[in-house]
Amino acid sequence: MVEETPYGQRSFLDFGYSEDFRPQLRPHSTASRLKSYLGPHEQWSYPLEHQILAKRRGKEQGTPFSMKPYVNPLLGPSQASLISGGARFVPCMRLVEEVPIDMMLGCTNNTSDPPSVLCTIEELCGHGGFKNGKPNQWWRFIIPIFCHAGIVHLMVNMFVQCTVAAHVELEVGSVAFIIIYFSAGIFGNILGGNFALVGLPSVGASGAIFGTVGCMWVDLIAHWRYEHRPSQKLLMLGFELFFGIALGFLPGTDNFAHIGGFLLGLLSSIALYPIISETQKHAKCFMVVRGVAAMLGVMLIVVLLNNFYTRNPYSELESLRQTSSSFVQYTSSLMLHIAIDRGFNQFRLIHRNSQVETITSKFQDYNA
Repeated sequence: MVEETPYGQRSFLDFGYSEDFRPQLRPHSTASRLKSYLGPHEQWSYPLEHQILAKRRGKEQGTPFSMKPYVNPLLGPSQASLISGGARFVPCMRLVEEVPIDMMLGCTNNTSDPPSVLCTIEELCGHGGFKNGKPNQWWRFIIPIFCHAGIVHLMVNMFVQCTVAAHVELEVGSVAFIIIYFSAGIFGNILGGNFALVGLPSVGASGAIFGTVGCMWVDLIAHWRYEHRPSQKLLMLGFELFFGIALGFLPGTDNFAHIGGFLLGLLSSIALYPIISETQKHAKCFMVVRGVAAMLGVMLIVVLLNNFYTRNPYSELESLRQTSSSFVQYTSSLMLHIAIDRGFNQFRLIHRNSQVETITSKFQDYNA
């Protein structure tokens, strides 16, 4: 059966596999959306071909675990499904010149490499499409906190939340914990959106969890005199932090979200954590510190959000690469100079020792 569509004559069988198909999006007004949910399907709702396309793609790969074209080692869906589900994906959130919205990528139901079922960025991002043709899905700073890349990812995060995060909530209270947890998770996604790889989706509560780790650091430093075996606790927290940052260098993980979450976790914990003050002077001084930490946290969020929406993420990555390259070159040069100096000093020491041995042997021969 062939149907006339706004894009020409097209068979229903072609809807799920056509590369140049551009479905019409439902209107963005609240009234129109309500009508599309509650009323009959008229001109303001999905067109018929879009409904059929949604049904076809709703089956995705037929399994919650991605096996084709790539296996997800965390036992979860494909990257396309993560993007469609709400992962932090910069091309869905702002215009990126190197990744235009009409670029064709593999759809959620694609199982071949190279992909045979293609979608545009707008179709892949979903969530009602782009308003006025511009990516503006700001909620992808928040939704990834509730999403995970797979069962393994979910279980690890749940274990940490049931141990570390639960202890922090008991210490600070539920309201302060919610503020620390979500501010750290959101800021981790903001920092990752500025500096992480643009073309890779990111999900997980790792930034929020690192915020709770930062809270434990504030507790330890502020109450060092009252802690039982503080040095042992410092060693454990240092190992946890080092291990978490080290995991961030593995492929598919976002270390910027970890670092951002930890940083804002420190600031928000300084502002909200109940600190024991033995004197009025200490309490007043710490109130000033709380205010400075809160203002600094808000400033970081505002500045990086402005940077995200006004600067090109690719230029930020390029400047970061240049800075890293310069640092590596400087470090290599410094280490080379140190090695040369050490070698020269050793040579001088050996030469001096040989001279001393020569003089000593001559003096012994003379005495003999």
